[in-house]
Amino acid sequence: MRVSVFGLGYVGCVSAACLASMGHEVIGVDVNQVKVDLVNDGKAPVVEERIGELIAEVVRTGALRATGDVREAIMDSEVSLVCVGTPSEPNGSLCTTYLERVTEQIGAALAEGAKQGGRHTVVFRSTMLPGTCLNLLVPILEKYVGGTAGVDVGVAVNPEFLREGTSVRDFFDPPKTVIGELDPASGDAVMALYDGLPGEVFRVPVPTAEAIKYADNAFHGLKIGFANELGAVCQALGVDSHQVMDVFLADRKLNISPAYLRPGFAFGGSCLPKDLRSLVYAAQRADVSVPILAHVLPSNSDHLQRAVELVERTGKRRVGLFGLSFKPGTDDLRESPLVELAERLFGKGYDLKIYDANVSLSRLIGANREYIETRLPHLAQLLADSVEEVLEHAEVCMVGTRDPAVLSALPHGDGPVIIDLIHLPDADARRAEPGYVGLAW
Repeated sequence: MRVSVFGLGYVGCVSAACLASMGHEVIGVDVNQVKVDLVNDGKAPVVEERIGELIAEVVRTGALRATGDVREAIMDSEVSLVCVGTPSEPNGSLCTTYLERVTEQIGAALAEGAKQGGRHTVVFRSTMLPGTCLNLLVPILEKYVGGTAGVDVGVAVNPEFLREGTSVRDFFDPPKTVIGELDPASGDAVMALYDGLPGEVFRVPVPTAEAIKYADNAFHGLKIGFANELGAVCQALGVDSHQVMDVFLADRKLNISPAYLRPGFAFGGSCLPKDLRSLVYAAQRADVSVPILAHVLPSNSDHLQRAVELVERTGKRRVGLFGLSFKPGTDDLRESPLVELAERLFGKGYDLKIYDANVSLSRLIGANREYIETRLPHLAQLLADSVEEVLEHAEVCMVGTRDPAVLSALPHGDGPVIIDLIHLPDADARRAEPGYVGLAW
């Protein structure tokens, strides 16, 4: 394919050289004449493993050249990769100035009729927040082109997963390829660019592709921060932190796995809150700052509060709650987030009915009974005997259980507002129905 790459920084330079080495005819574009001259001399404008040899080779064979002329680049390509920087503004917001400028230039060049033949596809590879492409860049492109994106010009988002220092290796052996496509033909154009590379390909809506890059980077930062904080606590307690993490990482069932990594309701129970509290307390006693660990429980509490606010937004007062124990298949109510939710709603004066097939006040004993008598002493008058009793009572139903009897009885469409705390099995279908609200989806 004939490809233009806008921006010859780390991402653009590596992408241009690697694509050229795969047999594509590539022209790099940059406003910095020094970078343009370096590439045309067969030299890399960035320091990166293997990039020097790669650029020398593809420039020598004529597969890669560079220019500062946008019109020339558009004329000589069918796909444009936009790899310009999106730095942080002083307040932390994303700077889209370079993205907007390049999009204007590409649109203007296309409008001048510089592009001859088939449809041109613009592929944004820069990191940008969800909505940036569709709400900011597509309107700019359509304004300058004078046509419709997805019809007259192709548009896609293709985030990069290149690590500086190993970016050439990462390009040829990516963890995955993500294509956010405005239309299938746009996605097909991006697919053709990477034909032959390993790794799973995900074709998704444009905002999803934008969000995936942030999910990845946020998680990577979180992992590093978690490991470092845990290491500091271990050191203060005289424990070998690397030995701890060796065993931690060996657990592929609960630790290094998809477990606990789906948006859902707040966590609770007799272990996680208690152990987080004691670990943070131990760190504080040892004068070890652990802001990530210290904010896990507040984050959990804030997530629970989102559920309360969803009820408040309905303006309705009669609320049904399905589920009360801290997880399915148990009647353990200790530190159950659903008990906390019920407590907050009851405290705000909501007319509440609760159903949990596993919870019977007469069967609760020991610490479990003591806990609920302290936190929710009015439970007896709130508990319903059946799913139907809750449905008849409620204007708003909060679903915090996967009990089959509850799921099969939930109405569709007209009826009480359904606030889904667990991502119901039919959540995707219900999202199109009136009266359905997902907690974080």
